[in-house]
Amino acid sequence: MTTSSPEQLLTRLRWRYSTKRFDSSRAIPDDVWSALEHSLVLSPSSFGLQPWKFLVVDDKRLRTELRTLSWNQPQITDASRLVVFCGLRNTTIEDVDRYLQLQCDVRGVGIETVAGYRKVLVDFVEKGWAAKDHSAWNARQVYIALGTFLAAAAMLGVDSCALEGIDMEAYDRLLGLDGTRFTTLVACCAGYRADGDRGATAKKVRYPLSDVIERR
Repeated sequence: MTTSSPEQLLTRLRWRYSTKRFDSSRAIPDDVWSALEHSLVLSPSSFGLQPWKFLVVDDKRLRTELRTLSWNQPQITDASRLVVFCGLRNTTIEDVDRYLQLQCDVRGVGIETVAGYRKVLVDFVEKGWAAKDHSAWNARQVYIALGTFLAAAAMLGVDSCALEGIDMEAYDRLLGLDGTRFTTLVACCAGYRADGDRGATAKKVRYPLSDVIERR
């Protein structure tokens, strides 16, 4: 398997930034976009439960309306792609059983083989610390997927911009999420930077490694 070198990885991560101006004339090639969608599917989550849904919004009318719900940020309409990251409002025993059945189907084993693991999951969902706020716990998992997506985009030379400056409740109404088990958490635009976007040449501002990494 071909792997990137440490320097190649750091080069791509230094290259990426939160793109403010996208070139609306440039589309992400289908094969590249397919890989990015699969990066979402392959994202890790606690216990593997995947408490998320990703809405890829291609409809131009919808994106124009969403822009008005996003502080009129032009990335919403100018980027090649827009993904709305949604999380489950709560986690149920049915969610646990659905995932475990899928696991057994994929691995070709009987459901009885995961009985012990099921008890661990059920106990955590019903009594663990996450049970106090399933929505917040699920949101943590969705943000892992967002991080995976941003890094994957950078590795493929695709620009991105995560946006929390959005009216999440209004997004839910417009996207038909009201009354469903999912709610909007964050949006992310992907495409290619426009010429003249000042952020592309601005120096990256990060605290030094010695300030943020401690060794024990």
